[in-house]
Amino acid sequence: MTDTPWWDARRHADRRPALIARNRIQRALQGWLDSEGFIEVDPAIAQVSPGNEAHLHAFSTYAIGNDGHATQVHLHTSPEFAMKKLLAAGETRIAAFTHVFRNRERGPLHSPEFTMLEWYRVGQDYPVLMQDCAMMLGLAARAAGTDMLRFRNAECDPFAPPERISVAEAFDRYASVDLLRTINPNGTTDAAALAAQTDDVRFAADDTWSDMVARILGQKVEPHLGHGRATILDRYPAPEAALARRAADPREAERFELYACGVELANGFGELTDPVEQRIRFKAEMAEKLRVYGETYPLDEDFLAALHHMPPASGIALGFDRLVMLATAAPHIDAVLWTPPGY
Repeated sequence: MTDTPWWDARRHADRRPALIARNRIQRALQGWLDSEGFIEVDPAIAQVSPGNEAHLHAFSTYAIGNDGHATQVHLHTSPEFAMKKLLAAGETRIAAFTHVFRNRERGPLHSPEFTMLEWYRVGQDYPVLMQDCAMMLGLAARAAGTDMLRFRNAECDPFAPPERISVAEAFDRYASVDLLRTINPNGTTDAAALAAQTDDVRFAADDTWSDMVARILGQKVEPHLGHGRATILDRYPAPEAALARRAADPREAERFELYACGVELANGFGELTDPVEQRIRFKAEMAEKLRVYGETYPLDEDFLAALHHMPPASGIALGFDRLVMLATAAPHIDAVLWTPPGY
């Protein structure tokens, strides 16, 4: 990245075409969502809990009442909890373009503040979200005036039907790993059995099964995804899907991710609506967060209460800035942010 500030007039002139394309892409997606009957909502950013996944890190502050009492709140890492409460309230098809915040994340594909497009469909199974994703890739490309998504030296045809492959199939194909053999039906995992199948990925002495899966995914699998056409990486291992329903095979969950040009763009679920199971999963995630980082976030008891009333639904979050990057062939996420973070 250049040392010239983003607000320099000459640099802004270079950035402006991608930023104008960003606006066109957002309008195109909003128009399609409207045609599909979605209501656009505006979730509050400051929340009791920013999310309860072990490796997500929040920005935190204090809300000070009229009596001077300070209560810690967190900037959300996703609008998920708030939007699911709206589903419990009776909404059936909602979407939101919202800024979300994640600490410890900075790089070509990561900004600590970025825009997430999240949408939910009540009463529809999660494969419909895969169709939504395929539609949005084409809409973004048309709005940007391109027939190809690009990142670095990779290309992806946004109009070609995505490949759909399970995580287990991808691990077998690209890493020669039988992943399901390392997961028990009750959800427990066998790190030793996983390590025994992998001799070309370096693991740390204290790596958990989950750490190993992430390393294999990042080093052996993700580089192959979304080249030529998009990839739907489907049926994540159940231990890697804290907010998703179990699949027919209890070792797997109704979770998928969308990839294009080797870049992960979206994360979709058949939503878990069992508050008892959700609490168990959240506690396990926070125990792991405490072990690794020495901190935890509170559970959103209001959200857990709302799950009692939430109907069956599917939901997905898409990294909007990343989609714009690929549609404009931008090399860095800051190139498609109107005002990149200055910290």
